[in-house]
Amino acid sequence: MDFHTAVERAQRLKKLHAEYKPLVLPTVWDVWSARTAAAAGFPALTIGSHPLADSRGAGDHEGQTFEEVLAAVRPIIAAVDVPVSVDLEAGYGQEPADLIAGLTEVGGVGLNVEDTVHSEGGRVRTTQEHANYIAGLRAAADKAGIPVWINGRTDLFLHAKDAPGVLDEAIERLRALEQAGADSVYPVGIQDNDELLTAVTSAVTVPVNSTAHPVKHDLERFRRLGVGRITFGPLLQFAMTDAMNEAIGPWAPR
Repeated sequence: MDFHTAVERAQRLKKLHAEYKPLVLPTVWDVWSARTAAAAGFPALTIGSHPLADSRGAGDHEGQTFEEVLAAVRPIIAAVDVPVSVDLEAGYGQEPADLIAGLTEVGGVGLNVEDTVHSEGGRVRTTQEHANYIAGLRAAADKAGIPVWINGRTDLFLHAKDAPGVLDEAIERLRALEQAGADSVYPVGIQDNDELLTAVTSAVTVPVNSTAHPVKHDLERFRRLGVGRITFGPLLQFAMTDAMNEAIGPWAPR
C-alpha cells in the first residue's frame, strides 16, 4: 500500500470512530472472513491475534513472531478496501518505531497493544511503562506521517478482577494511556459487567473498546453504557465454530 492510501485509510478510520457510537469492527482472521465482513457493510475491520493464531495453527500470546504476523496479515489487508487495524499483542519485543514501520508497510492503519508481556513470562507492564510504550507508538506514527489509530489495552481486569482497588488502578492506567496518545482504550474482560463498563466510559474522553459476542450480546446495551468501539476478539470465530458444528454435525459418522 502506498503512503497516500495509508494516510487516507487512517484518516477514514479516525472519522468512522467519530461517526459511529459505537463503531463495530468485526474481528477477522483470514481473507475469507475479511471479505465477508466488508461485503456485509462494515466500514472497517480488525485482525485479532487469537483467531489469526488459531487459523494458522499457532499459539496466541505471541506464539508467532512479528515477521510471521506481518506476513499473515498482508494478504488480508490487501483483500479489502476498508481500513484495517491489527492486534499486535504486547509488541513482540519490538521498539515502537519498528512496530509502526512494520504495520504500515503491510497496509495496517490501526493497532491494538496490551500490557501483558508474553515474551517475558506474562508479566504486566506498570502504568508508566505501558504509557511510555503508547507514547512511543504515537511519536513514531506522527514521524511517519500516518495517523495510525492506537487502541491501548489493559489486562488488569483479567489478572485481578476481584482484587481490591483494581477499578481505580485500571482507570488510572486508562487515563495515562489517553494522555500518552492512545486514540481509544480497551479494558479487557468486563464486557458482561454494566457497572464496570459505565465506570470506565465515564472516566476517559476517548472511545472505550469492549469485546462483544456477535450472537449473545446486544449492540444497543453497549451504546447505552457509553461504549464507543466494539471488537469481537476471538468470539466471532467461536460463534462461527458453533455454527459450523451445527451445520455439519448431522453429517458426521454415527
